[in-house]
Amino acid sequence: MSVKVEVHQQFPGIYCVSFEKKKLATKNLVPERDVYGERLVKYLDVEYRIWDSYRSKFAAAILNGLKKVPIQPNHKVLYLGAASGTTASHISDILGERGHMYCVEFAHRTIRELINNVCLVRSNMSPVLADARLPEQYLSLVEKVDDIYCDIAQPQQAKVLADNADIFLKAKGWVMLAIKARSIDVTKKPLDVYKQEIDTLKIRGFKIEDVVFLEPYDKAHAMVIGTWK
Repeated sequence: MSVKVEVHQQFPGIYCVSFEKKKLATKNLVPERDVYGERLVKYLDVEYRIWDSYRSKFAAAILNGLKKVPIQPNHKVLYLGAASGTTASHISDILGERGHMYCVEFAHRTIRELINNVCLVRSNMSPVLADARLPEQYLSLVEKVDDIYCDIAQPQQAKVLADNADIFLKAKGWVMLAIKARSIDVTKKPLDVYKQEIDTLKIRGFKIEDVVFLEPYDKAHAMVIGTWK
């Protein structure tokens, strides 16, 4: 099968792989090792990992027309709700060896999977067992970051992100918030929930740069991109 890999026209560290159809990919920081069963593709002696948009809200947002990807190679990132590392591993690829990511996860079983399957072989990832609602718990473990990526199943997702930004985000830094409408209020329409969370970010000093809905990849989800005051 003929395979071709091209640099994404807009976003550094992200690639487009063409075989049956175009798919997103990242350059594998740990060659010959997958994270969640994703396909590995070699092109011109470089290995890439196919980025599954049905498993990653970040990838879904890009395919649905995201205008800006703030996370760049060599950046420092705080990831709230890193789970077992599906999206976090692709961000690790984007950051490269000179970047770094702090991965906050609350569930003990999940962070064990994150550590054993991902962090142990990726030197640019630091796992942090903590509650993202209490950023003071990891104040001594996380430095100032360029970007915060937030994907948590909490009722006050924007507030949690803003509380962390107050402490850890550099001036003029960027945030990415994956809003899970059903985790916030199942009685409200998703559009009303998105507005509520976006308004919270605005009140806390963020400028909203882009909002992308994630259907058909994730129902009742939206990705919000913002810049810090």
